[in-house]
Amino acid sequence: MSNCYCGNLQSLENCCQPYIIGIKKTPTAEALMRSRYSAYATQNADYLVATTHSSTRKNHKKSDILEWSKCNQWIKLEVLATTETTVTFKAYYLDYQLKAQIHHEHSTFIFENGSWLYVDGSY
Repeated sequence: MSNCYCGNLQSLENCCQPYIIGIKKTPTAEALMRSRYSAYATQNADYLVATTHSSTRKNHKKSDILEWSKCNQWIKLEVLATTETTVTFKAYYLDYQLKAQIHHEHSTFIFENGSWLYVDGSY
């Protein structure tokens, strides 16, 4: 059994998958961010679109999300800082040329209608 893509020491099935397939709701902004990383790693663009706030969803095409998630090999997630509504992290991956990359982002989230949603991020 391997650890979840998000870096927690649990299996995907016991960590992020219940959020991704809709069995459970994420309890915090950090849990949402971690589950979104796992969704990139498993190419679940539907979850990524569904967990993006309606105010910024138009900026994220499902086909682009799916393509980006498929053309990269997701290596590791490092959470650097969290608040109730923000998460700063580094996502390590290999791009389509197998070149090591780091996506460093400060993400903003909102709790709306009982669910955490990704609003936007700065790099």
